[in-house]
Amino acid sequence: MNPARKQRLLLIGLMVVGIGAATFFALKSFNDNLMYFFSTTDVVAGKAPKDALFRLGGMVVKGSVSRPGDGMTVRFTLTDFSKEVPVEYTGILPDLFREGQGIVAHGKLNGQGVFVAEEVLAKHDENYMPPEVKASLKNQEIPSENK
Repeated sequence: MNPARKQRLLLIGLMVVGIGAATFFALKSFNDNLMYFFSTTDVVAGKAPKDALFRLGGMVVKGSVSRPGDGMTVRFTLTDFSKEVPVEYTGILPDLFREGQGIVAHGKLNGQGVFVAEEVLAKHDENYMPPEVKASLKNQEIPSENK
């Protein structure tokens, strides 16, 4: 083989290795940032990951919102009308957050089974409900007072 041909093969080999490495890192980053949705029934059943971020959706149980202490921490309970999960969030809640409405929270479970939210998203009007929450609630029986 002549030296020019060896250089071209080496260059092509390095390009293939570089493209392969870039693809690997892009897919790994995508997989690390992927956040799955779970209903409260899934969380209670143990289907949600214990050590990873995920989204939890449901309806805020009426009478469950409490603000312990003087800080910005708020505790409330989410339900899909079948199972309930306690949630704790430290920060400013969306203006539209209230009891009896559908929300989606991002966070993870702690050792006591409490969902520690990093972000809380509330619906933007009376007719909208996050699609994941709507699908989750569709599978559960809704009490007649909430219909």
